[in-house]
Amino acid sequence: MTTYQKWIAFYTMIRKDIVRMFRIWVQTFLPSVITSTLYFLVFGTVLGSRIGDMQGVDYMTFVVPGLVMLAVVTTSYANTSFMFFTSKFFARSIDEILVSPTPPWLLIAGFVSGGIVRGLLVGLLVLLVSLFFTGLTLTIHSALVIFGFAFLTALVFALAGLVNGIYAKTIDGINIVPTFFLTPLVYLGGIFYSVHSLPDWWQAITYANPLFYLINGFRYGFLGITDVALSTSVLILLVMVVILVAINWYFIRTGLGLKQ
Repeated sequence: MTTYQKWIAFYTMIRKDIVRMFRIWVQTFLPSVITSTLYFLVFGTVLGSRIGDMQGVDYMTFVVPGLVMLAVVTTSYANTSFMFFTSKFFARSIDEILVSPTPPWLLIAGFVSGGIVRGLLVGLLVLLVSLFFTGLTLTIHSALVIFGFAFLTALVFALAGLVNGIYAKTIDGINIVPTFFLTPLVYLGGIFYSVHSLPDWWQAITYANPLFYLINGFRYGFLGITDVALSTSVLILLVMVVILVAINWYFIRTGLGLKQ
């Protein structure tokens, strides 16, 4: 394929996904905004006044980065896994891509990009909603760190969603990973608390949770506070990207989970 043909292939895949998500925006954007609003009401407005400060900042302000990251993680993962699964079993459009000279890396980029776009847009919407609950006083310590962690996190979980979409044989296979693995890891990753407020044995478990590092890095971008070194969080993100790209490339290259 020429460079122009590769660009057309990539543009076609991502355009299809973006048009779809805006066409059904009530399903793709609104649920995360409503869920986050409920979190802000319960954990911020109702319980926040009783909890007080967390690491020297207002509790409502403390939980905002974690809730934004929660929206980015869940939507980027769900978008890619669902899109690939429907392309494989319902629309059967994946067959046309596989018989074309489209290289594996381009197929990965095309499907993952839609998840990144949706994850970042939903994260931005949740962030805008949070301003109404923080009194428009949410600070920004480093815009570069915020965008970097948001983008890399959306990339990681879009790649993870692609693995799920490739390997899943039924719609239940798509839902089981977010329900039983992803959601618990996110909630136990320090969204609503600081790791230093936990007993030693629970701290050790938290440090083994990769999502803990992503949330802390993102929180550092807003508040300038973190429970672990920023470099550690970045390193873990990059390692996850490399591993997931390699897995996706292997699956697509060998046809594992694709050839019926």
